[in-house]
Amino acid sequence: MSERVLGVDPGTAVTGYGVIQPSPDGRHRLVECGVIRTPVRGSLGQRLLAIHDGLTELIDRHQPTTLAVESVFFARNVRTTVVLGHARGVVLLAGAAAHLEIVEFPPATVKKAIVGAGGAAKAQVAYMVQQLLRLKTPPTPADSADGVAIALTHLLTRSPV
Repeated sequence: MSERVLGVDPGTAVTGYGVIQPSPDGRHRLVECGVIRTPVRGSLGQRLLAIHDGLTELIDRHQPTTLAVESVFFARNVRTTVVLGHARGVVLLAGAAAHLEIVEFPPATVKKAIVGAGGAAKAQVAYMVQQLLRLKTPPTPADSADGVAIALTHLLTRSPV
């Protein structure tokens, strides 16, 4: 089976993802991208279950070899950081349960790899994802573009085999 990378931008309301099929010539192909939306009025447990179920379905369908996920960042609000940590934990659990290679990247590393600047705006990341994958339009919503950017970061920054 060939290599595939599933990139995930964890969130408790919306989790963005992108599946990339790498190519030796660097002309990587976007297989699928989108978001997993959780129940708006759902409890934290219900939201985490929705993320887990959505990721498990994606993993079953696309059979990635690697899960690339955005690492934790520290929000101004401690509660936001803790809740995001729960979402990341579910993402990591889904990847580990599927025996995927798991790699993590800080947000600034993703922005630097994709745009060339660690402080790039979401719109800049989406535009560069569009350019790098030769897409007609940037992936939408922005969370899906972030998931794709995380998968691309893995492919652009890994050591040659």
